[in-house]
Amino acid sequence: MSDAALSLSDSLVDRALRRVTGLWRDMADRVGGRDEAEDIAGQMQACLAARGGEVSARARAAKLAAAYRGFSEAERVNFLRVLAGFDADPKAVERAIAEWTQAADAPAKAAAKVRLRRALESPRVRLLTQFTAIPDGMKLLVDLRADLLRAVETDPLLEALEADLKTLLTSWFDLGFLELRRIDWNSPAALLEKLIRYEAVHRIESWDDLKNRLDSDRRCYAFFHPRMPEEPLIFVEIALMKGLAGSVQALLDPKAEVMDPNQADTAIFYSINNCQRGLDGIAFGNFLIKRVVEVLGQEFRGLKQFATLSPVPGFCRWLNAREEAGDAALLTPEELTAIRSAAGVPAETSPGAALQLLLSRKEWPPALAKVLEPVLVRLCARFVAVEAGRNPKRAADPVAHFHLSNGARVERINWRADTSAKGMRESAGLMVNYLYDPAFIEDNHEAYAGEGKRAMASAVRKLVKG
Repeated sequence: MSDAALSLSDSLVDRALRRVTGLWRDMADRVGGRDEAEDIAGQMQACLAARGGEVSARARAAKLAAAYRGFSEAERVNFLRVLAGFDADPKAVERAIAEWTQAADAPAKAAAKVRLRRALESPRVRLLTQFTAIPDGMKLLVDLRADLLRAVETDPLLEALEADLKTLLTSWFDLGFLELRRIDWNSPAALLEKLIRYEAVHRIESWDDLKNRLDSDRRCYAFFHPRMPEEPLIFVEIALMKGLAGSVQALLDPKAEVMDPNQADTAIFYSINNCQRGLDGIAFGNFLIKRVVEVLGQEFRGLKQFATLSPVPGFCRWLNAREEAGDAALLTPEELTAIRSAAGVPAETSPGAALQLLLSRKEWPPALAKVLEPVLVRLCARFVAVEAGRNPKRAADPVAHFHLSNGARVERINWRADTSAKGMRESAGLMVNYLYDPAFIEDNHEAYAGEGKRAMASAVRKLVKG
């Protein structure tokens, strides 16, 4: 780099540092000390100055990363505020815009556009990129964004920094860089411990429970990044069996007989977990399912169905909202009469209130359960296959949206499929099978993404039509 270029770079960094220091003085009095803030800003400036060659630059970035790792939550927020202040120079941007506006011809416009693009580049982006050159630097950036996502909820000053980091991570975690690996009982113990820690759908209770999930008729696959080789990004657990699964308790029963996987005709995806909060909003879950379908289809030629056994975490919350809104269509007159008769609910009780009263009970007598089953199955079908969120083309249930957008169809609603306390509390024990038919995945995806059309089996369609 020429002396003139170095001088210009130093000048830009100096101006950024002055802006950061001024911004920080107001913050330093609230949390931490001013000396600490100026020291952080000085270390960032030294990284951006890039003096002393690549080895020195890495050492400075490693020192800054080590400091961040050791900070408390409040100190990390202060660090992020300082980093956010290393923004593009407003005066340089204004000059570049003026040059572009005044350019007389196409070549001049093109050259001015290049200068404008450079002027808009924030010094903080260069600093974030430097972290990738140090050991565990990529993991640091993923964790840093996780901290950012928490902090940005109450601090709008961090929004631009979060957007910059998300853009970088989106390009660095492109599908082309990811590696699909199978995890089994012979995988490193440290990795198996992470599976236990990251499992959020169906908690792994013990090492025996984990071993059962990794048995010969089970599979577990995860995406990894080459710069985070021991950190799963997202993983899926699969059961190889005959026919669709209708109960997660039966599927995870450690006493259940282990079947010959070569005799299986169905692969059930029963748990999908994102492991890195810092990668929220960077979608690769859909690619994981499609890749695993390909891998399993090649290994087991007898597989005819690829489906999920999925939770419906927002179902009871939606029922509450419909009851509060006075949804008169929640129950049909016949359903309400049957429920009142089975449960002894007063005749003047509204349909929504009657349903909520029953859902609040810990146990349902057989007669009441018999009445509730068709009602709740119908309402669950309406929730996942009809109800929309703020976007009328998007399913209200996030799990339904995930699978529908990936090209699945709503295949079956399962009664008492998850009788755990969490399952009963969130979805009245109901779960859904979403079917991935390789011949229709792309068509289903296009129909849902473009027009909001939801693919569903004829039995589900009959339920939602009443």
